[in-house]
Amino acid sequence: GPSPSTLQEKQMSSLMKANFADSQDVRTPDKTRMAVVELNGQMASQLRLQPGWKWSECIKPLAGTESCQKSHVGFIQQGQLHVISDDGSELDVKAGDFYVFGPGHDGWVVGNEEVIAYEFESSTAANYARG
Repeated sequence: GPSPSTLQEKQMSSLMKANFADSQDVRTPDKTRMAVVELNGQMASQLRLQPGWKWSECIKPLAGTESCQKSHVGFIQQGQLHVISDDGSELDVKAGDFYVFGPGHDGWVVGNEEVIAYEFESSTAANYARG
């Protein structure tokens, strides 16, 4: 393996990267693929949601709550999601959109295109879609 000095230099570096393709933390609930990476305590996730994905059908059984109680901060690269808050407000997010969803919502994929999204809320990445 790498020498101790190499490892130390790597840890000391202010420049870091991780690739979602190399993630050792991949979660695959129904119609869901979530890959999580962590750098220096910062977590990010890549979400791939298949057509037909709906939080209340695919994730709710794992979460055990009536609606999603996580916060989301992210960006949609591909596809479209419709999100409805517990207070009744609704939002469509699509490719190119940056979004913030507070706790208390349901959501689903709109149309026949896979949704690819990237999220940057560490506490959500740590626990979302975990069985």
